[in-house]
Amino acid sequence: MRLVDTHTHTWGPNTAELPWPETVLPPGWDGPYTAHDLIADMDAAGVEESVMVTTPMYGRGIRANEYTMRAIEAYPDRLWGVGLMDFYGDPDDVRSSLRRVVGHDRMLGVRMHACLDYEWHSTELNRTADWVLDDELAPVWEEAAEQGTAVFVFPKAQQLPMVATLAERHPDVQLVVDHMAFPDETTDPDEAPWTEFEALADHDNVAVKVSSLPRSSEQSWPYEDLWGYVRNLADWFGTDRLMLGSDYPWMDDWADYEACLSWVEETPFLSARDHSDLAHRTFERVHGE
Repeated sequence: MRLVDTHTHTWGPNTAELPWPETVLPPGWDGPYTAHDLIADMDAAGVEESVMVTTPMYGRGIRANEYTMRAIEAYPDRLWGVGLMDFYGDPDDVRSSLRRVVGHDRMLGVRMHACLDYEWHSTELNRTADWVLDDELAPVWEEAAEQGTAVFVFPKAQQLPMVATLAERHPDVQLVVDHMAFPDETTDPDEAPWTEFEALADHDNVAVKVSSLPRSSEQSWPYEDLWGYVRNLADWFGTDRLMLGSDYPWMDDWADYEACLSWVEETPFLSARDHSDLAHRTFERVHGE
């Protein structure tokens, strides 16, 4: 069965051409994790293709996605990309920036770190940040609809009503929620605010990445304490709007690459067809691949 990992990260060595600050390196990392490294890990884990989500270490400017683009060019049959961009500025420049990011046919869209304040290299969590609703972002949404590209939103559970507002405002834009809105000690799969996902599922233009489970789990593989979240998402959205992702290598010491994905095979409430949806069918439908 085809397996597409919809959420990975890569970054190259620290060079004068593409420098990166240590403050945004993944915990436990002091060097690069290259596309070549990712391909080797994919081969070992039986992953056919992966989506590289550009790290914020290169900022949001014109060079932000350079390494991602080069990796795609190096492995055009194995890798996809999601880019970063500056969402503020002259409307024509913003539109041009988005077109530049998604101009490559294997760049699937742009990412909004909704749970972080809109600052250069921001790393401080803000569960109530509402900049994603800013009217100044209208050119982003209009151009995304024009280009038929996706916007990947990374919220915390408290921000899910904002994502619902975006889905209603922009029905022609495909939204993808990263990491199940990152369940943590403040959430329960059957209680608010995380259950706001149920209302969000009413919007057909929303899909969800079932990803980064080892980071959220307080148990070892197969992370049974998170199965309630997955079961509810499958009930509310249907597995045809869920995609499997690892978030590798930003897993610190929690899990190896294979474990980040193989947990899904242990879930008794998902059928073989559900597994196919998560593994590749939803990816194909959402991104037209």
